[in-house]
Amino acid sequence: MLFDQKSKLDGTNLGLGGLDELCHACRPDPFDKFEDDQGEFPEMFEKFEGMDDEFAKLIRRINPPRVVIDNDSCEDATVIQACPVDSVNKHGILLQVVQVLTDLNLVIKKAYISSDGGWFMDVFNVIDRDGEKIRDQELINYIQKRLESDDDLVPSFKGVVGLMPSEEHTCIELTGTDRPGLLSEVCAVLADLHCNVVNAEIWTHNARAAAVVHVTDYTTGCAIEDPKRLTTIKELLRNVLKGNNDLNTAKMTLSPPGVTHRERRLHQIMFADRDYEKVDRSEEGEVDTKSSRPHIIVADCIEKDYTVITMRSKDRPKLLFDIVCTLTDMQYVVFHGVVHTGRMEAYQEYYIRHVDGVPISSEPERERVMQCLEAAIERRGSEGLELELRAEDRVGLLSDITRVFRENSLCIKRAEISTKGGKARDTFYVTDVTGSPVDPKTVDSICRQIGQGVLHVKWNSTSSPKPQPEKTISFFWGSFFKARAFPHF
Repeated sequence: MLFDQKSKLDGTNLGLGGLDELCHACRPDPFDKFEDDQGEFPEMFEKFEGMDDEFAKLIRRINPPRVVIDNDSCEDATVIQACPVDSVNKHGILLQVVQVLTDLNLVIKKAYISSDGGWFMDVFNVIDRDGEKIRDQELINYIQKRLESDDDLVPSFKGVVGLMPSEEHTCIELTGTDRPGLLSEVCAVLADLHCNVVNAEIWTHNARAAAVVHVTDYTTGCAIEDPKRLTTIKELLRNVLKGNNDLNTAKMTLSPPGVTHRERRLHQIMFADRDYEKVDRSEEGEVDTKSSRPHIIVADCIEKDYTVITMRSKDRPKLLFDIVCTLTDMQYVVFHGVVHTGRMEAYQEYYIRHVDGVPISSEPERERVMQCLEAAIERRGSEGLELELRAEDRVGLLSDITRVFRENSLCIKRAEISTKGGKARDTFYVTDVTGSPVDPKTVDSICRQIGQGVLHVKWNSTSSPKPQPEKTISFFWGSFFKARAFPHF
């Protein structure tokens, strides 16, 4: 296991015992004392259970968290360290920290996590997307301020989805059976209903699809508030999601913004849709090779009454967030952990318990955790060809783009849609309808049809064969969008 090895994080070699020695040099082991006291004075713990939250707030005010951001101790990364403090290891606190770093597009190369009995010590080695240390002092100050804030950094999970739009946009959540052309049909319906898509994220996994879409009225540029119009949108989108065979599981809801982080919400939607359950991968045209799938082991740590999860998978951005998010929403608490990434692979090890304080105790639960973690890794691990669109935004742009993809037999596996300052920057990960790599001739055909903008095609060995010359290709389009009228569906 990874804890049996020594991990180099901030210039020192620390194992699980090493961190314990570091923390116990300042104070005795609160975990052992807690176990002894709990067995001797159960009535006392019941009496003061209701005072835990207020006591934690008091302790936090007396001794607030301290964050150290260091660019000197590690040669190739910035070290962010949350120093030990006397505060309760609140469920979800690790996710709060990881989310701050992830939302800033920072890459976590290594991490050492330890929190038990009311203290924590979390260390992260991070770099920016260009592989450099964090040098911007304004960004450093922002990170420190956010991590030391008394406010919750991540809103708590809300099980009930509301029907209230914001002043800026209406948030739509979709889930259903994935099929070729599904996103194109959804976008066409929204365009017909005079809805402009300003931001969206779409994931597919195990033949299921989920999306969080932000739309505005194309005439006012504001959220859609008319109840009758909202009802029409819901009914028509449900019909699209149902298709011919998804009458019971297709869902479309309107939700208030800001309730939950968008990417965390996508994990929750797909988890609720049970996308982690195994499907026949041959139906999706995918080659199920053991070497490409995550390797996950869930075992017992009898000495400290933990469940130990070890994982090895292909490394990618936001991998740590996806794992911690899934464990948090499954109501598990991470007490200790190590993350180490190499050139291609990521190794992770976590010592966890359920929020009620007990480790995993049954084989069905163990199997479910393994399935859910594998799904969390795979949802965002698209192997499709990456296409990035940069163009002037306009009403119906997304509908036109996705229609062209569908007419050329492309299947969208994942998509990130964003609009800022009148500019659209959309990223699509695509395969052919069988799940195989896209033929470069198909890409050429698409570029002959579409115009006014720049399409960046990012070739890689697994998504599609790379044409000559071997570099990123930009296609400058003509006036296709201006010249043609697009029929709606």
